Amino acid sequence: MVAVLIGGLSLWYTNQLVKVLSEREIHQIELYAKSLEFISNPQNDDSQGIAFLMEELVSEKKNISIPVIIADESGQVISDINLDIDPDLSTEQKNKLLREELSEMKEQYEPIPLDLAPGIRQFIYYRNSALVEQLRVYPIIQLGVISLFVFFSYLAFSYSRRAEQDRVWVGLSKETAHQLGTPLSALMAWVEYFKNQDKFKDDPAVVELEKDVERLEMITARFSQVGSVPALKEEDLQEVISNTLDYLKRRISGKVKLQLENHFQGPVMIRLNRSLFIWVIENIVKNAVDAIGTTGVVSVHIASTIDGKIIVDVIDNGKGIPRSQIKKVFDPGFTTKQRGWGLGLTLAKRIIETYHHGKIFVKQSEPGKGTTFRILLNM
Repeated sequence: MVAVLIGGLSLWYTNQLVKVLSEREIHQIELYAKSLEFISNPQNDDSQGIAFLMEELVSEKKNISIPVIIADESGQVISDINLDIDPDLSTEQKNKLLREELSEMKEQYEPIPLDLAPGIRQFIYYRNSALVEQLRVYPIIQLGVISLFVFFSYLAFSYSRRAEQDRVWVGLSKETAHQLGTPLSALMAWVEYFKNQDKFKDDPAVVELEKDVERLEMITARFSQVGSVPALKEEDLQEVISNTLDYLKRRISGKVKLQLENHFQGPVMIRLNRSLFIWVIENIVKNAVDAIGTTGVVSVHIASTIDGKIIVDVIDNGKGIPRSQIKKVFDPGFTTKQRGWGLGLTLAKRIIETYHHGKIFVKQSEPGKGTTFRILLNM
């Protein structure tokens, strides 16, 4: 509809310009015909020729709409034609406008000299007519309108594509949560069975199995929340991160140490969606562990900015990220691993920025020395 409107307006405006040009051409051919008729009539004398020139060529009514000023050699305005000047203006105001018009005309075209008599010389100054200005500006305006149309069309297409992708991911996530429900229920029943058996009652394997089942339950809840606005509630940030690191310690290489440093020296209460925020910390820490490879340290620091925002820095001494790839790490599908879909950091960015109204970015990274991811959250 917008394209049809642009095309219709362009066609209408072009027809208006063509109409004006056609009227000018009709006037010119009529003038040409009268000139031939006048020249061919031997009865016309000099006085009639002067009258013809005055009526057909010099008269303001017959003159085409080119703004003209006639001035003497000193630049004093003698007369003007086709200038849109308010007749109610004072003489001083009118003279000021004429001087401004004359200055503009001097910049556009060289004046045409008129030698009227020995020692008497005047100059005709002129500038483009309104029609010529319209013809000059019209293609620029048309190009600008078309560019805006293309730009907004691209935005609409991108929005539609993202919306379609979101619907696919939401459907896939909810179906995944549904499919996980049945085996998860069975696993929970088996854990309860083992806990009630005397020979397994104090077995640490059963305790870890229960933690894994709880984690699976949390993951299922995360998938079921995709597509809906998650609820935020007051949580102790230190406790959330500490529990996450404790869970990961038993499931990563023993050569990689996980550390937590809280610069608040106490609880840090903040509004979070616990399960989703844990997902973010897990993704970043697991990426850090993978970047270290063998032996190293992953440190999580909790601090604050001068303006009262909460800082969560995840620091590793791994292989680092090349400068050319830092801006790509949050792009969907970007990964340096041989397996994986490259969605972990993309989801982390969405969880922090869309749901928690914070920011997540690579604070610094240097190949061979490590990387620091920073999360900024509002109190």
